[in-house]
Amino acid sequence: MLVWFLPLFLLFLLIGLPVFFGLLAAPGLLLYLNGQERDITLLYRNVYNGIDSFPLMAIPFFMLAGELMNRGGITLRLVEFSQAMMGHFRGGLAHVNILSSMLFAGLSGSAVADTSALGSMLIPAMEKQGYARRFAAAITAASSVIGPIIPPSGIMIIYAYVMGESVAALFLAGIVPGIMVGLGLMLMVRLLADKYDFPVATKKHTWGERGQASLKAFFPLMTPVIILGGILAGVFTPTEAAAVAVAYALLIGLFVMRTLKVSELPDVLGRAGLTSAVVLLLVGAAMAFKTVVSLSHAPEAMAEFVLALTSNPLILLFLINLLLFAVGMFLDAGPAIIILGPILGPIFVELGVDPIHFAIIMSVNLTVGLATPPMGLVLFVASSVSGERVEAISKAILPFLAVEIMVIFLITYVPAISMTVPRLTGFAN
Repeated sequence: MLVWFLPLFLLFLLIGLPVFFGLLAAPGLLLYLNGQERDITLLYRNVYNGIDSFPLMAIPFFMLAGELMNRGGITLRLVEFSQAMMGHFRGGLAHVNILSSMLFAGLSGSAVADTSALGSMLIPAMEKQGYARRFAAAITAASSVIGPIIPPSGIMIIYAYVMGESVAALFLAGIVPGIMVGLGLMLMVRLLADKYDFPVATKKHTWGERGQASLKAFFPLMTPVIILGGILAGVFTPTEAAAVAVAYALLIGLFVMRTLKVSELPDVLGRAGLTSAVVLLLVGAAMAFKTVVSLSHAPEAMAEFVLALTSNPLILLFLINLLLFAVGMFLDAGPAIIILGPILGPIFVELGVDPIHFAIIMSVNLTVGLATPPMGLVLFVASSVSGERVEAISKAILPFLAVEIMVIFLITYVPAISMTVPRLTGFAN
């Protein structure tokens, strides 16, 4: 009977029940009907146990670092730097939007934070230059998924926690795929710019002006260098790196750039705390959900079913990509990873797929799901920021989703894309 937990959970989602409550109500109801009241206690106890983890402490710290940098005007400096470098191209502000997302990814690792911070600034600016509002919102949503791919990444921390992999290896494996997504989106903008005659954002900056913009953006751009450098050098763990990022954001915001006021800190802490609470509650609920998954023996049944289809790993990877893409349309990346990671990961490791490679396939695919209609979270954030309907944004984002899907399949079938950097640095075999 417990095997019905997933269909029941999907039913709860379809009728509008929040994901957190659906993750607990579906297995809780089935355990009650199955006469397993003792396991219900275990289910809800695991909500706390799922959150009570040292590696997961990195998530609220990275959230706080992103809030501090956004409030301290650091986002604006990244946009100015991007504009100095790429604003003179046709479709310049669209290129600036993508490059800013790539740079912002190294600060917060959150697609929602990216959409909110950059969207509130760039969507009105793009509309003023003659872009359709739905297009401006669509490119903001599409480029924001780079946030959880380029390190630091909250969902990769969750994957590493659930599957026992190295956070550093996952961070390194995400660098090249994240850059590929950004370059692919820029190529699509270039093609659309010729077709729709997009405007040039600014005149071409001199190298002196670019140098000044680089100096202004120097301290923000050093954030990912400090985080990754410290982890790779063994100076601190990823969780400690997140705390260092917060200290660095406070230092440059309050004392170096002086763009952050002490009076703003309570609001910053409140916003970061609220965002972190949502993420961690979902993680806790998903870990409790995972308990029922193991009790139902669903992983073994799923493995047998998948392997009965074909033993060819290339065909299986294609099918799993389709499954993950469909899941990503309806379920947030964090809970999806916790639920499906323990089921799918061992199957592909047994077939000879490197666990870090599969982690990146899964993480990138589910991250792209954040911008996929009908339920992609960043679509709703972009709609809120822009005032445009989700349906209109969904239609405008399709060319960019096509690019991101192509990148997913390249990552899937060319392991060197994600594995080269971890192998060169000794974090993968």
